[in-house]
Amino acid sequence: MYRVLIVEDEDIIRKGIAYTMDWMGMGCTIVGEAASGSEGLDKIKELSPDIVLADIMMPVMDGIEMIRTAKADESMPLFKSIILTSYADFDYAKKAIDLDVSAYLMKPVDEQELAGAISKIITELEKEKQFDELLEKKVLAEETEALFIKSDKENDYVQQILDFTKEHYSEKISIEAFSDKMGVSASYLSRKFKEATGTSYLDFLNKYRVQQAVKLLETGKYKVYEVSDMTGFTDYKHFNTVFKRYTNVAPSEFMN
Repeated sequence: MYRVLIVEDEDIIRKGIAYTMDWMGMGCTIVGEAASGSEGLDKIKELSPDIVLADIMMPVMDGIEMIRTAKADESMPLFKSIILTSYADFDYAKKAIDLDVSAYLMKPVDEQELAGAISKIITELEKEKQFDELLEKKVLAEETEALFIKSDKENDYVQQILDFTKEHYSEKISIEAFSDKMGVSASYLSRKFKEATGTSYLDFLNKYRVQQAVKLLETGKYKVYEVSDMTGFTDYKHFNTVFKRYTNVAPSEFMN
């Protein structure tokens, strides 16, 4: 069962989402509720939810800031997020896109729309679970590449990004760099990449780099800091954090 946290300051809306949706039927369980962004942060750390539903306008800390803070904190668990709002404001939508929010839904929440967003997230989580299982079995990157190509393989932008990443993953690359090179907006590329692959570009890049790191560590020829440099991680500490996030072990433990 996937763990869901609801962060909404309006009690009637929060309870309505928690108790009127068929969460069990969707393969989910509500693990907690919070009435503010600051309380939500504490709950994220305490409960390790897979999915966080968050209102934007809340006291103390809004939903956007809560998600941004949680994602910037490497000690926090990974989670997918859905933004709920009464504000049809493009600026909020843009901030949500920049944070890789999975869905941006207007209130009052349409149950079918919310169920559809949850279903999409679960599909993404299942793909990530498959990836993790393959990674644990030390399957080569070539064998897992198909997991990322979901449907839009003919999309030239996405294919260019994938091809370039495979050749240059050890260099400093980002969706913003591709945006400048291709002459299209970063938010557009981010959306198209996620539509085609089921994951964000940063997540894909990190996973691909970790897979290459696994292959290099398996040879026994390199020190951990050397593998960090060879796979594009500019900071050794950051490499350790990312590697452990996806494999549940530190690089040094993996070698043993």
